[in-house]
Amino acid sequence: MKVVSVCISEVKGTRKKPVDEIVLKKNHGIVGDAHAGDWHRQVSFLGIESLEKMKKDLPELGSGDFAENIMTEGLVLYELPIGSILKVGETELEITQIGKECHHGCEIRRITGDCVMPREGIFGIVLKEGIVRPGDPIEVIKRG
Repeated sequence: MKVVSVCISEVKGTRKKPVDEIVLKKNHGIVGDAHAGDWHRQVSFLGIESLEKMKKDLPELGSGDFAENIMTEGLVLYELPIGSILKVGETELEITQIGKECHHGCEIRRITGDCVMPREGIFGIVLKEGIVRPGDPIEVIKRG
């Protein structure tokens, strides 16, 4: 299980752009990301396996197109219970939500015609600060 890509955006409801690394802060989320703040959805995750399903219809889709912060490989994210704790690189995150409602006018749904985030994306809060980069290992250290 590993990190495939890390992405941020400065505006909510838009695609995120891949970056070399993200800095995670406790009670905040990702430095420089629009979704950062002291709330339950500081960091969003999506599996590359979910992206691949969507690429059958839209082969040009890539990292960040579903507004995920961390794209993973080898882990069925949406099967993790709320309260699960993931070690991602040097950080630790607690899963707080599975899926979400797309907001009205969601750019991702408009562009792709569908959105996997409501079904397969997960969200979490930062428990241990640090840096996350593509290639970093992911470990489930506690199931909720």
